[in-house]
Amino acid sequence: MRNAKSFWVSSFRALSNNGPFAKAMKPTLLGLSIPLCLLTTLDAKDFVVKQVSIEDKKAVYATVETTNGISARVRIAGTVTQLSVTEGDRVEQGQIIAQVADEKLALKIRAVDAEIRAAQREIDNIRIDKERAENLFKKGTISKARRDQILTRFDVAASKLEAAEAERAVSVRQMEEGAVLAPQSGRVLNVPLTIGSVVMPGEAVAKIARENYILRLSLPERHAQFLAKGDKVDVAARGLHCDESCSGAGTIVKVYPQIANGRVLADARVKGLGDYFVGERIQVRISAGKRQSFLVPKDYITTRYGLDYVTAKDLSGKPIEVVIQTGRTYRQGDQDMMEILSGLSDGDQLVSY
Repeated sequence: MRNAKSFWVSSFRALSNNGPFAKAMKPTLLGLSIPLCLLTTLDAKDFVVKQVSIEDKKAVYATVETTNGISARVRIAGTVTQLSVTEGDRVEQGQIIAQVADEKLALKIRAVDAEIRAAQREIDNIRIDKERAENLFKKGTISKARRDQILTRFDVAASKLEAAEAERAVSVRQMEEGAVLAPQSGRVLNVPLTIGSVVMPGEAVAKIARENYILRLSLPERHAQFLAKGDKVDVAARGLHCDESCSGAGTIVKVYPQIANGRVLADARVKGLGDYFVGERIQVRISAGKRQSFLVPKDYITTRYGLDYVTAKDLSGKPIEVVIQTGRTYRQGDQDMMEILSGLSDGDQLVSY
């Protein structure tokens, strides 16, 4: 076996050194030589570089926002005596989250109760006079005017009783309105008050965000012409950049028609934002129009010592290595394509072994 190998090695070395194929031979690890033209013909796969139109995407930051944040407000003036929620708590619509008390209402109710008791006693007394007057009037002992006078006194006392009872109902209702109710179901964003705080009607006790989050994009106005409802956006994983992980996707659901301070706003709907913080920033990629570039399969690119190379054919058809500058990776079907920023021209033929 050793002698046979030596024979072939010596034979091919003789051809490479003295024969006409000396410049067309390629040495191998076994000491044999194979013509380079045979490698190109038998093993090579050609790819013609063509300029294509690709979507230009820009990386920007978006902020997690709630679509509907409502404040739970106080309905009466008073002092906060009970506060049952804090930031981050989840509440249901109609849930009592705070209690406001006004000590004057309790005093007022006691005063009205006294008026009701007095009016009731007055009615009881007048009712006796009314019954006596009715009997005497039937016997002709008193005049009709006297009877009507007693009946009027009875009606006035009854009206006083009704007014006192109505006033008491109003005071009781005001005390019930001291309960601050959650206007909607969601999470509590902030609670600006504490127990003992003096509040006035309309003052906010807590802000509640509905758990229906969106991503709000704030973009330079030059991107306004490319934004449209229904466009797709690439979303990075939480805490990462799109260069590291941009596997998520969202859809623009609203583009605001007003440009303020040179920026345009847009909202994107993305699944899985329920556990994010309101105000948290996420990097996304948006469409910024179309541009012309070159896309080459990643299999045709090799990297050595930090430089990227492709094998291209020169004018004579001979394979040569060309240094290129690469860009982003695009997925076309089941193949990964690499954008070429420099080093190639339209019509170049690439070779992959």
